[in-house]
Amino acid sequence: MEKTKVLFVSQEITPYLPETEMSEIGRYLPQGIQEKGKEIRTFMPRYGCINERRNQLHEVIRLSGMNLIIDDTDHPLIIKVASIQAARMQVYFIDNEDYFHRKQILTDENGDGFADNDERAIFFARGVLETVKKLRWAPDVVHCQGWFTGLTPLYLKKAFNEDPLFTETKVVFSVYDDEFSTPFSSEFKAKAIIEGVEEDDVKVLEDANYVALHKLAIDQSDAIIMGSENINEEIKAYAEASGKPFMPYKNKEEYVTAYSEFYDELVAE
Repeated sequence: MEKTKVLFVSQEITPYLPETEMSEIGRYLPQGIQEKGKEIRTFMPRYGCINERRNQLHEVIRLSGMNLIIDDTDHPLIIKVASIQAARMQVYFIDNEDYFHRKQILTDENGDGFADNDERAIFFARGVLETVKKLRWAPDVVHCQGWFTGLTPLYLKKAFNEDPLFTETKVVFSVYDDEFSTPFSSEFKAKAIIEGVEEDDVKVLEDANYVALHKLAIDQSDAIIMGSENINEEIKAYAEASGKPFMPYKNKEEYVTAYSEFYDELVAE
């Protein structure tokens, strides 16, 4: 029997970023899932604060070189890779000079979200899926973690759904305690529309904020996980009301086994 393939699309992974609940899961969940006999691939953004020399990132020339058009502007897609030797796993990084070459991650020195976070999230989601296509690797499960990955379910289900690599793919979305108050650009909804995505698919982004992006991700996912013990109550209620498989919070000792079984149940459906 073929191994189940799980693609992790992560907002944060340690040791490339400081240790947080999300970055630790981003690091240890793929390793644990791999040790349970599944095949994995892992992606994150190449934020400017990541030290390339210390972490031994290098560009993958055969995967780089594509341009993604966002809001009528071309943005070159650069793919880098590094290895976490102890875990025998590689991490792919989505890079672009305009979007990721800044010292902060998602907020500026004052804690305000960057004005172009909408475009950065669009670029990241599309960049991941275009790269997986180039790898010719068909994931059974795509597990998206953190709000920055929130457009990945939409693009998988609407824009990439006819690609044979993704026709059977199940999408899991993890919600964390990573709420922010800065609204997105009022143009977010318009920018998010690409070939295959209709205006109706993104109407929830009319009021472009943290909660709206999560509702969009939940609408387009097959299952939802509480990645943090405490998450936004409106989002939690929306996920529970969706009727989709919903996994409550699991602690450090439980989550690898629980998530692995959750993936198996989804794939079996």
